Amino acid sequence: MPPADLAELSLSACLTPAVGGTHELAIVGFGDFTLTAGGRTLFEGPLYREQDESDVFRGGAERRFPVELAEGEPVDVTLTQHGGNPGFVSFAIGHAPPSPGPDALLDEAARAAAEADVAVVVVGTTEEVESEGFDRSTLALPGRQDELVSRVAAANPRTVVVVNAGSPVLMPWAGEVAAILLTWFPGQEAGAALASVLLGHSEPGGRLPTTWPRRDADALPVTPTDGTLPYDEGVFLGYRADPADPLFPFGHGLGYTEWTYESLSVEDGHAAVTVRNTGARQGREVVQLYAGPSTPDPARPRRWLVGFAAAEAEPGEAVTLRVSLPARAFQVWDGGWREVPGDYLIEAAHSVADRRLHTTLTI
Repeated sequence: MPPADLAELSLSACLTPAVGGTHELAIVGFGDFTLTAGGRTLFEGPLYREQDESDVFRGGAERRFPVELAEGEPVDVTLTQHGGNPGFVSFAIGHAPPSPGPDALLDEAARAAAEADVAVVVVGTTEEVESEGFDRSTLALPGRQDELVSRVAAANPRTVVVVNAGSPVLMPWAGEVAAILLTWFPGQEAGAALASVLLGHSEPGGRLPTTWPRRDADALPVTPTDGTLPYDEGVFLGYRADPADPLFPFGHGLGYTEWTYESLSVEDGHAAVTVRNTGARQGREVVQLYAGPSTPDPARPRRWLVGFAAAEAEPGEAVTLRVSLPARAFQVWDGGWREVPGDYLIEAAHSVADRRLHTTLTI
């Protein structure tokens, strides 16, 4: 049935409170709704974000309502969306038990951390602040998550922060914690995968595909001025702009072992890189190759990624990787792809900021 033909659609549930007190019922949706609890109407009216048509991509707005509930006494909760919806149906009911408040919860987290051998704090973004349909107004974590991390880290220096976000966030506490693990919205097996990595059964072998800034001002502006947003940075974007002081550089990532880069050679359109696992356990290293003019050219980036490959090795084992150097890596667009002859510095690196070996290639 087409959504526009629906007169109304209801979602009902029976809530039995485990504790008595002031609970919160929440509704999320886009359209006209009625929320009832125990036969009492808590909300009736339109639910829209007060922004623009991009609200469709942002998802529905959220409203929360305090309600007094008795322990063990069942309450029927119903949320009804009425007709005239915008072409889709999307809504939900939420519930939160009585809370002592954010200050008390922060105190509780600090106390628990002080008594623990290791503290694990999970922070991140939600669909309210991060989406494909709108720009973020800040890279800061929403709410008081930064304060939570700092409080826990002050109570326990062995604090691991798990960042569940799909793009860079600010980490003013990065120097206060023992480790940071990015999970990148991992999906339904997130718990099992996270436990495997934290317990050391699996190695976090990924590398950053973006540059992570220290502050909002370091990010590319996305707010138009007088209706205009110029894209005049050209190819000098992200790591190609050579940011002076990133929090974490492009390609960065650590694992559970150490690697030594032993040799680099270039021949017949390929680079051969030999790396050795010098740590105490099996591991994985993503070897990155960068190229750039041997003589700096102000019209071109200092270096750019031309290829990468992953090595896996046991302790003490050496691995030689062959990485292709495509012709496109040494071309520029000038009404068509045009090769730029000259000497190029080829670098084998752990990240764009940690370049281990280099050689020269003449095109």
